[in-house]
Amino acid sequence: MKIKNVDGLTADELSREISNGGKFVFYYYTVSVIFMTFRRPTDIYFVKAGEKAAVKGLPFTIVSLLLGWWGIPWGPIYTIQSLVKNLGGGKDVTETVMASLAVKSPLDETELALAN
Repeated sequence: MKIKNVDGLTADELSREISNGGKFVFYYYTVSVIFMTFRRPTDIYFVKAGEKAAVKGLPFTIVSLLLGWWGIPWGPIYTIQSLVKNLGGGKDVTETVMASLAVKSPLDETELALAN
C-alpha cells in the first residue's frame, strides 16, 4: 500500500505530528454489481493532528453509499461495515506503519571509536 499525505515531511516532523495526535489510517469502500460485492481497503493516509479523519474518508463513504448496497446478500452488510469504519475515522494503523518505518540509529561516537 502507498502512504499518502506525507510528502515534504521529515522524519522529525512526522514523529512530532504523531506525538501530537496525528495518525496513519486507511478506509474501506464497497462496490456491488448484482451478485458480486467488493469491499476493498484504500491506500494508507496520514492524518495530521487537528484534522478530522472521517472527513478524509468521505469520498470512500460516498462511493460506498452510492454503489455498495446493490449486491445480494453482501452489499448491504459490507456497505454498513464500510460506513461505520469510515465515519469512525478509518482503521488506525499508526503503530504498524511506524514499526515498518523504524530505522536503526547510526552508530554513536563510542561505537565508532571502538570500530577503528
